[in-house]
Amino acid sequence: MAESLVQPLRDDMIWMKHHGIINVANSVLNSIDVDQTVANLMVTACNDGYTQGYTECTKHVNNALKVDLNDTGSATHGVDTGTAHVAAKTEYKNLRLPVMDLVVAALESDDFVAQLKEVFPNESDDDEDLE
Repeated sequence: MAESLVQPLRDDMIWMKHHGIINVANSVLNSIDVDQTVANLMVTACNDGYTQGYTECTKHVNNALKVDLNDTGSATHGVDTGTAHVAAKTEYKNLRLPVMDLVVAALESDDFVAQLKEVFPNESDDDEDLE
């Protein structure tokens, strides 16, 4: 009798271990939205760093050589790289993935494993080999 009560819980635990957690992680890591947002963040960080570095270098050259160089030779001249980078950081911070909304809704239900199985159906329901 006790085994019949414990077995469904054990099966759910095995499914979570071998499918649920992996599927959630893969859904986030393989998300096009995450890739695009991170790529944009990296590009804006690089551009802003280049701009700041160019400005800093120009100041040092001006002080050392007593000349009056400006940033017109910079590849990012006239571009507000700081604002673009702040916007990219905000976009990353506020990134919402539809799959995570489904996961959160599933975790709020009484039978969250059954709900997660609907979100991430198995190719095979045979979990016997996972023990």
